Amino acid sequence: MKGAGIVSGSVSVTPSLVIEYLFCPRFIYFMEVLKIPQHEDRRYKVQKGREVHKYKSSVNIEYKRKKLGVVKKKIEQELASKKYHIHGVIDEILFLNDGTAAPLDYKFAEYKDKVFKTYKTQSVLYGLLIKENYLVDVRKGFIVYTRSRDHIEEIIFSDKDRRGAITIIEDILRIMEKNFFPKATKSGRRCFDCCYRTICIK
Repeated sequence: MKGAGIVSGSVSVTPSLVIEYLFCPRFIYFMEVLKIPQHEDRRYKVQKGREVHKYKSSVNIEYKRKKLGVVKKKIEQELASKKYHIHGVIDEILFLNDGTAAPLDYKFAEYKDKVFKTYKTQSVLYGLLIKENYLVDVRKGFIVYTRSRDHIEEIIFSDKDRRGAITIIEDILRIMEKNFFPKATKSGRRCFDCCYRTICIK
């Protein structure tokens, strides 16, 4: 249901939940409506992803930040937006020498010449949080790929990107507040690695 507007209420969505939605919208239904846990601790990538938070505190990429034009940074900022019904912890907020700001996010991943939609959408949402809380323009974000020698990829945000991210939030809120059972992902390959595959009705 596109363009329905933000659903009213006190529900707030995290950018991490958006990643689950992009994998398959039904994850939101099973996790947030039926309250069936994923048991994600058993998944290798999730465990390694959590290790990034320990890793980033021990690695200094200050020399790379200077190349980005960073004049100030804030680390692990927890922000919320009543306007968009989102909240989350941003790894780093970079304040740049052109007067704008940008989120920087660490990922336990290799850079393979493209930025996945999940990463970009998450970064766009962090940008919305920064803009609302710090009243500063946010035009781009940065991803640090820890498995590619801390390669930093710049992501430019467009109005279309922002509208798309907001629409995803609207869809998630509809599932959560209206107990709506959404269509499954169109990618059948994802079903093989899905923890809900035995209870998901196609």
